[in-house]
Amino acid sequence: MRIYLILFFFLSSLSFQGLLGKELKLLTGTFKQEDLKLNLSRDKSWVPYPSYSDRKAWDQLIAPFREEVIAKGDKALDYQWQVVKATDYLEYERSGNRGMMEKPMNENCTALTNLLLAELAEGKGRYIDQILNGTWHMTEMSTWSLSAHLPAFQSSKRSLPQERTHVIDLMAGDVGSLLSWIHYFFRDSFNTINPEISLRLKQHIQQRIIQPYLDRNDMWWQGFELKGNQLVNNWNPWCNFNVLTCLLLIEDNPDVQLAGIYKTMTSVDRFIDYIKKDGACEEGPSYWGHAAGKLYDYLKILALATQNKVSIFDKPLIRDMGEYIAQSYIGGDRWVVNFADASAKGGGDPLLIYRYGQDVHSTEMMQFARYMTDLGGKGADFKPSRDIFRAFEDLRCFPQLQHTQAALPQNAFKWYPETQFLYLKKGGFFFAAKGGFNNESHNHNDVGSFILYQDQQPLFIDAGVGTYTKKTFSDDRYSIWTMQGAYHNLPQINGTDQAFGKEFKAENVLFLPEQNKFQLDIGNAYPKTANIEHWNRSYRLTADGLTIEDEFKIKNPNQSNMVHFLVSKEPQINKGVIAMGDGLAALHFNPAQFVASYEAIPQDDPRLSQVWGERLYRISLKAKSIKSTGKYSFIIKKAK
Repeated sequence: MRIYLILFFFLSSLSFQGLLGKELKLLTGTFKQEDLKLNLSRDKSWVPYPSYSDRKAWDQLIAPFREEVIAKGDKALDYQWQVVKATDYLEYERSGNRGMMEKPMNENCTALTNLLLAELAEGKGRYIDQILNGTWHMTEMSTWSLSAHLPAFQSSKRSLPQERTHVIDLMAGDVGSLLSWIHYFFRDSFNTINPEISLRLKQHIQQRIIQPYLDRNDMWWQGFELKGNQLVNNWNPWCNFNVLTCLLLIEDNPDVQLAGIYKTMTSVDRFIDYIKKDGACEEGPSYWGHAAGKLYDYLKILALATQNKVSIFDKPLIRDMGEYIAQSYIGGDRWVVNFADASAKGGGDPLLIYRYGQDVHSTEMMQFARYMTDLGGKGADFKPSRDIFRAFEDLRCFPQLQHTQAALPQNAFKWYPETQFLYLKKGGFFFAAKGGFNNESHNHNDVGSFILYQDQQPLFIDAGVGTYTKKTFSDDRYSIWTMQGAYHNLPQINGTDQAFGKEFKAENVLFLPEQNKFQLDIGNAYPKTANIEHWNRSYRLTADGLTIEDEFKIKNPNQSNMVHFLVSKEPQINKGVIAMGDGLAALHFNPAQFVASYEAIPQDDPRLSQVWGERLYRISLKAKSIKSTGKYSFIIKKAK
């Protein structure tokens, strides 16, 4: 039955090309199912980590972090496994609060991860009973999925777990993967206690992860049955990686395993085909580790299980996707280019970046990884999470990272022509701007917006996103201020802000590298009611600063245009000049054209305040006259 459920998928002809553009099929176009069958290891010999009983190998592998791993394991010996109550799931419906359910679930996973690593580090059996308690507790749960994700996959469309329905979201997949590794390492130990333990664990992984994946094609992240405005984002490689891990470690039926793995390859091709071919991550650096980084994890474990025979690490797109994280780094206090929902601080996980760089032969990535570990003089951190595969891989690559030279990318610009991201560096400035459209993954209505840093300090910014709630991914998303064009570095035209939808996009986008100039028409990013014939905006960066020029034509305008700028420090407004960045630079404008004002925006959301402090500021330049045609010019200069 399981084979038949999956085979129909490969015989169908889904019109995916029409949805996402030209298909590459880097995996299934390169490797057929027979290729996978020929090269797939039929036992667990592909696993690159020592067996639990190989104490000498584990002592060597975990040596740099052994004390801290043991300390965390000892702390978890007395951990009380938390019950996720029915009201915790319901809280998401009642108030939009996700944390009520996610907090105990995350803490349980953290404790289980720490116990697993401590037992592998010590090997004396001290943690086995508590690992058993944690795994047994997981099998007692109604679902491994998060309350915020359940409605999308259950027929009830509710956040309370639905009887006899198992769905795969990010958390369920992570738990399935974690438990698969626990089964792999401790099955014999569990069998010594009672064979029912490992048998039960295996059955639950099959019932909750493997079987739903084989049976269903309607989970949107699979990319098989997309509807309307649905996108293929980081969920795809993330969930497929977890399913692949479970299939490799748990599934014993070779035919089911083979068909299931090839289905994951077909699904991951949907993600690769969706990604712009310039390699940029439209979700931003904060999501790189979940998007390109998770694709890397998927490709890595697939390569390991096939003796590196089923591998696409040689494809330029995979390398470009990796190097995006280094290119997007600004500097200073870990500032990064943060369009969409990404945070303005980050830079990525150095050990992940290093491993990725190794496999795609990117010196840029490996040197950037070492640069990140050297920040603050602390060296590389070992921060294991429920994503235990990454923890194991971190242990393997850590010694190699120590012998790598630290460096940042030295290129003066980076242009992503399909995603329409541009980064320019000159005279101590780091400028980034975007074109694109207003239905990108984790979208903000921000076509044509920009950010500008001087001497690695923020001047003009993108706020990012606050703490996720029910509203964040609902029809009310654009009632949140951080998502709106009015709180980006954009004009409000004829009283109208940009609109959401794939049809609201940049046109005539052009980068002129010899002039350090980026230009585009953003008029089509606004609704028809604004009566915009065109709004041509250009940016030109020099060693002295940035010049912004707007030229527009509006049919029968009835409201004044307003040009907004979001800044990180309180500005000081004088006639035609606005000082900003604690005196770093000044914005010059024509006082005959505009009335200037600014407002403070309190940051009471911890996800924003931990980046920006207590408040941000929005500068508003209101046109003094209503005109159907006109030109505006704004010049940002270094302070003298």
